Amino acid sequence: MEETQRLWKNKEGILQCFIMLFVWKAIAEQIRYSIPEEMQKGSFVGNITKDLGMDGKHLSEHGLRIISHRGTSQYFTLNVITGHLQTSERIDREEICGKAEDCLLNLQVIIENKLEIYGIEVKIIDINDNAPQFSSGKQKLKISESSMLGSQFPLPEAQDPDLGTNSVQSYHLIGSSHFSLDVQTRETGARHIKLVLEKSLDREEQPVHDLILTATDGGDPVRSGTTQIHVIVLDANDNVPVFSQPAYKAKVEENIPKGSVIAAVRATDLDEGINGEIKYSFKKITEKDSKTFLLNSTTGVITLVGSLDYEEASLHDFEVNAEDGGGLSDWSQVVVVVTDLNDNAPEMATNFLINTIPENSPVGTVIALLNVQDRDSGVNGEVTCSIPNELPFQLKKSMDHFYSLVTYDNLDRERVGNYNVVITAADNGTPSLSTSAHISLQILDRNDNAPVFAESSYVSYLLENNPRGASIFSLTANDPDCDENSRITYSVIEGHKNSILSSYLSINSETGVVYALNSFDYEQFREINFQVKAQDGGSPPLSSNVSVILLILDQNDNSPQILYPSAPTDDSTGVELAPRSSEPGYLVTKVVAVDADSAQNAWLSYQLVKATEPGLFTIGLHTGEIRTARFFVDKDALKQSLVVLVKDNGQPPLSASVTVTVVLADSIPDVITDLSSISAPEDPQSDLTFYLVVAVAFVSCLFFAFLLVLLALRLRRWRHSQLCDSGSVTFTGVPVSQFVGIDGVRAFLRSYCHELSLTSGSRKSQILFPIGSCTNTLTPQQACDQPDPLLITGDSAVIGDEAAISQVGMSTLFILTFQLGLCPCS
Repeated sequence: MEETQRLWKNKEGILQCFIMLFVWKAIAEQIRYSIPEEMQKGSFVGNITKDLGMDGKHLSEHGLRIISHRGTSQYFTLNVITGHLQTSERIDREEICGKAEDCLLNLQVIIENKLEIYGIEVKIIDINDNAPQFSSGKQKLKISESSMLGSQFPLPEAQDPDLGTNSVQSYHLIGSSHFSLDVQTRETGARHIKLVLEKSLDREEQPVHDLILTATDGGDPVRSGTTQIHVIVLDANDNVPVFSQPAYKAKVEENIPKGSVIAAVRATDLDEGINGEIKYSFKKITEKDSKTFLLNSTTGVITLVGSLDYEEASLHDFEVNAEDGGGLSDWSQVVVVVTDLNDNAPEMATNFLINTIPENSPVGTVIALLNVQDRDSGVNGEVTCSIPNELPFQLKKSMDHFYSLVTYDNLDRERVGNYNVVITAADNGTPSLSTSAHISLQILDRNDNAPVFAESSYVSYLLENNPRGASIFSLTANDPDCDENSRITYSVIEGHKNSILSSYLSINSETGVVYALNSFDYEQFREINFQVKAQDGGSPPLSSNVSVILLILDQNDNSPQILYPSAPTDDSTGVELAPRSSEPGYLVTKVVAVDADSAQNAWLSYQLVKATEPGLFTIGLHTGEIRTARFFVDKDALKQSLVVLVKDNGQPPLSASVTVTVVLADSIPDVITDLSSISAPEDPQSDLTFYLVVAVAFVSCLFFAFLLVLLALRLRRWRHSQLCDSGSVTFTGVPVSQFVGIDGVRAFLRSYCHELSLTSGSRKSQILFPIGSCTNTLTPQQACDQPDPLLITGDSAVIGDEAAISQVGMSTLFILTFQLGLCPCS
């Protein structure tokens, strides 16, 4: 027995880890053995492995063991080496089964690797191991000498706990010829013996007769028991006590308290005096019943002094003797029937149990094997097992007293991770008694859930020009699994369209935080689409993807770019023409600019920050259109320099500026000569302007000298010339007002024709002045017919430059006016 327990403990841990993937199978047939009682400990009962068709060489692999339960397994043990069922102690049939004809011991064996249970029935065969015994060694019997022949006197019967032929079979009487025996056998098989008077008694002749009563059984060898009967011959007592009924039957409940009256026997004797006084005593009673019941010798009342238990004995049968003072007696049978009460709760034993099970176990997986019994009988012993309905388990009754707890539905650890299964066994008695067993079952996790993101897609915003390594945003996924199955790692999925994605984005595989590896430029990337993969650590791993849209937000990092007037440098100058006859609101030009930024960072506004003539021009705040604000007047400068500032609406705002030169002229030929002087002071061509001014000044000096000489000559002839007007000295065709200021020169120049040619897209110009070669012999008209052109060539348009005009001085203007005035053109 100890070796079996040790092997079971070693294998119990293996069974706990073993996953039961099949339903337990029970076999209803029983294996029956028969053995005689009183066999030595370790005696052979039967070869279980052979009867079960098992391979005895590999018995340890089958996990064969006896299921322990109360009352039977203590008598037998299983030899795990040979597979033999053996006795574990001496078996006394009379102690176990009492007077029962069939003494059967039931036990069960289980094959653990198949979870098969077999019932074994062992019949204990009675042997003649008990000799007949009388209740006492000596019996006293008083018989009146006046007793009639044939009178019968009851004798004590021998008790033999054996059965059948091994019990008492015959009685023999020796010691006197006055008596014989009359043995009667009742329907129950009990033998009653009576002493029969064969010869008349004579107290005076022989007052005492000593007899030897021998009881023998039919066993082999024959056993016997004797008792001495001491017969005392009394004086005549001619009335025998008589019980009121031949048998008394009492029905009591098993829980009746001690001291309760069970029954009352009563006998009557017609004699008087001492011969009529009756004393009651137990005549035929077992030792256990004698300690359970008490008989009042005077009243005949039987009371309970012990405890009744239906499960131990449901019937108590004994005899009561009534004897008068004269020695005459009568006997009667008393039968006490014990009724069963529901005083025993069901007993539950766990023969097989696992405490952990994977959540993907198939339906029908065995969790536990239970043995449920109730010592009560009838409906009080009928047991029903149940579990709560909401659990994914069910109880299956495999055979008598055995239940298996199996899975009834699919298990999901994420929904319920642990179960505390309460198994209740209740009998059908009134009131019902029940017993509960608690089974704690832990559901083992399997990787059956993929990570799930909190949102179906993500949209994140990032301001451009972000620092490298900056955290953009974070996302998380949840996995309802546990341990490694819920450990999530994140990664960015780079498709064929995002080949450069890895150089711009990185994700922390543990936290799901996305970082920017480089600075983003809104003008290069405005939207980046990618996917993030969340993968758990299960085997095999499960994963899910989520789409992420990263929107780059614009920052005001680009200054406005001026497209028109186009210039190679920021402070360059564009030249536009505005007719002097323009009305207010006349569109002179339009500054066109763009900004690479977007939204409000690209909203441009135009401002006129500097002008030669403030208030002469206006510019549209959002259109960039330069328009005239009023009519031109003669005093307005020929060249109007406008500085336009283009500013965006960002924070902080960025700006760019351009200088626009507006020349006030009605047509291109009117302004070409002045355009040669409209170059920026910083332009390298300004040196040529300086040399040109020096040359003009030198020529002007020569002209001035020539004019003086010419003037002297003309004054000399003036009096005689009809061409000159009297009272004033003027040049022919040249009004005096034209020598007054630069505005007079401009008006004077418009009154004469000149040729102007300008190459489009170039800064070179040619200016041709027709200068007449007039002499005293020619009239002004004749002088104009023979022009001597003076060609002034420069690399830049300088005619409209007021600074150059100031350098030449009024003398040059006088010479030019005089020279031009000699040759008036029609």
